[in-house]
Amino acid sequence: MLLAVSSCLLGNNVRYDGSNQMNRFILKTLSEYATFTSFCPENLALGTPRETIRITNDDELKLSTVFSKEDVTKKVFDASKKEIENIKKEPICGIILKAKSPSCGLGSTKYYVNGMPQGKKDGVFAAMCKDEFKYIAIEEEARLNDPWLRENFIMQIFAYDDMKKLEKNIIKFNEIVEFHSSYKYLLHAKNEKIYRELGNIVANHDQKSLEEVVKDYSELFVQAIATKSKISKTVNVLEHMAGFFKKELTNDEKIELQELIKQYKEKIIPLITVIALIKILSVKYDKQFLLKQKFLHPYPDKLALRSDVKSGK
Repeated sequence: MLLAVSSCLLGNNVRYDGSNQMNRFILKTLSEYATFTSFCPENLALGTPRETIRITNDDELKLSTVFSKEDVTKKVFDASKKEIENIKKEPICGIILKAKSPSCGLGSTKYYVNGMPQGKKDGVFAAMCKDEFKYIAIEEEARLNDPWLRENFIMQIFAYDDMKKLEKNIIKFNEIVEFHSSYKYLLHAKNEKIYRELGNIVANHDQKSLEEVVKDYSELFVQAIATKSKISKTVNVLEHMAGFFKKELTNDEKIELQELIKQYKEKIIPLITVIALIKILSVKYDKQFLLKQKFLHPYPDKLALRSDVKSGK
């Protein structure tokens, strides 16, 4: 799995003062599952070290150096476009940007009017990324400190990677049927409407070729997984899964399972608590359909992203 990451976050000394902003989560945790390609539009445009720059929006949007007031708008835009073209050549599954940067900030870049800060928006490169990579996971490292955003980002990049592997390796129709089946409840937790549309694609009533079906499916699948999860939708999925055990569990056991789902809904316990019980019950009662569900293991358990009650909203 390949991620495009702001160069400074990977420990490269490309910040304006020749330093870096090495990010432990990226380099110590994600590096176990992903490789990285780097970018830095400001370093490409202006070199390192360099004057700090800011975005002004007096009569028109402009980037300029803070002290010498040099207009570097064209240089930064041209470098940003070049970095975008470089990234487009790579099979990336996600992008991680540097917060607050005039080029890479994702909703955290200060804009100035008449020398005064006037709110925060996207940096110029971040805005280009959102236009060019509409359904690829894009986050900045500061936002990944939020458990909910982190869990959604990681879930999305692993699902995107799964889809790309299927596109590359699929041979038979039943492989996409199995893929869709395994993603049933994760897709329900994201976007149930698109899940049903995906089901129609897999049913292939129009007798399209395998290549056409996979193309149509992939385009819609990446839209679905780009949707942020919500506790209400997740609770609905958990209740559906609980229904698989209605014949095996005693009334008291059913009440206990429902109580755990309720406590998750009320943010008393983390999602992993309910998931762990459903996994145990699935093994005990041989519920193979549930055990194959990506919803129960959308990424390596070692990441432990569902262990925080704040990972749901």
